Amino acid sequence: MTLPQPAPEALAHSQQLQREIARRIAAAGGWLSFADFMAAALYAPGLGYYTAWMQKFGASGDFVTAPELTPLFARTLARQAAQIMSESAPHILEAGAGSGRLAADLLCALEAQDALPETYSILEISTDLRQRQRELLARQAPHLLNRIIWLDDLPARFSGLVLGNELLDAIPVHCVAWQPGEIFERGITLDAAGQFQWQSRPATGRLLQAAEAIAGACPLPPGFESEVALAAPAWAAAWGERLTQGCLLLMDYGFPRHEFYHPDRNSGTLMCHYRHHAHPDPLILAGLQDITAHVDFTALIETAYPAGLELLGYTHQAQFLLNCGLLDDLATLEPASLPYIKATVAVQKLIAPQEMGELFKVMAMGKNIDAPLIGFARGDKSHTL
Repeated sequence: MTLPQPAPEALAHSQQLQREIARRIAAAGGWLSFADFMAAALYAPGLGYYTAWMQKFGASGDFVTAPELTPLFARTLARQAAQIMSESAPHILEAGAGSGRLAADLLCALEAQDALPETYSILEISTDLRQRQRELLARQAPHLLNRIIWLDDLPARFSGLVLGNELLDAIPVHCVAWQPGEIFERGITLDAAGQFQWQSRPATGRLLQAAEAIAGACPLPPGFESEVALAAPAWAAAWGERLTQGCLLLMDYGFPRHEFYHPDRNSGTLMCHYRHHAHPDPLILAGLQDITAHVDFTALIETAYPAGLELLGYTHQAQFLLNCGLLDDLATLEPASLPYIKATVAVQKLIAPQEMGELFKVMAMGKNIDAPLIGFARGDKSHTL
């Protein structure tokens, strides 16, 4: 695939980040785990993909998320959000709010339902994204700005809804190769020309334990390569102590473990996004492209359940949105009007199996929630985990 050529200032930015990552490789003895490489490429202060100035979301960025497609996504989600808050507390915390589009649309939708949260907290580590979120919210919902709080860290205690839309896929993962008789971690080093290259070494510690457990549960062929997530499940489990009453609602692309580590998926799920081009090479365009991995949803509940969270539902995005009334929202638009036509195209992308409908999943984990969640009333697939 031929990728668009970056502008000179973007290339200069990328080269600066490459030098920083090379410095980290040298400081680590010449080898860096892929998880550390991915963390630097995405989150190095002022240089990483999510911490620098570049446009990331929407038609002028690198990819489009569900909230960017249509406000019907947030309007539909608002029904589930309102139910969770009624069962716990009138507070929402969105982790990784991207452009701020979901926050703006969700607040407006909840206002229309007379179900506004008392506070809408945004956990965001990127100074650049915080500024973009403030600007968008000031334009779209200026009268609600007094309810919005930006956080630097997870709160010590929280009750209400914790929302993560396309959050987990950008949390760094380790890369692993299961060879006959030994498991290797694939990391990054520098070649003679100073360019990034892959290099493997024996896996150790928690990563080795997790990889051995995967091999024991899944029939992996020799030489199978994939990703192992340690940080994302740990992030979910951290809410076991912090969540007093409420729910984590996580929406992302991924699979249950037996599908994630299927023998036919033998080169993993790493994918990069640059100017609406998807490709599998994370070692190029440092700081200019998104790097993602699909989510192992089994690992999330496997780690979060012992920490005190219960599984409240798991299903395809299409089923979740239909359960929450997406088609009812679409029917409120005037048939054959331009808004209706645009919304229909977006809804098709959200629910079609070959688009986002089945690849994207929704998982709810919570504490002290008694009522069944409406988003999982039909088609719950928790048994597949």
